[in-house]
Amino acid sequence: MTIQYYWRPGCPFCMMLTPKIRGLGVPVEEHNIWEDPEAAAQVRAVADGNETVPTVIIGERAMVNPSIGQVRSALAEADPEFTPKPSLWQRITGS
Repeated sequence: MTIQYYWRPGCPFCMMLTPKIRGLGVPVEEHNIWEDPEAAAQVRAVADGNETVPTVIIGERAMVNPSIGQVRSALAEADPEFTPKPSLWQRITGS
């Protein structure tokens, strides 16, 4: 399972989500919508015509500005065998 991750430079929400997505331990294809017109069109197709980022697509499920929890849930739905790496908080607290 590969995460399709759409972002743009300067987006504060992207800056917060990017390291969390990279830390999941699954392949991620990152698409800069300002450099890739096809990526921008894909985002518009799932975001009501807007270029809202971050946008994440996992399998058939598209999420606009998702939380890392929503991304983890979508991965688990798409691949029941998926076991994410523990988050930093989980590693610190042991929960």
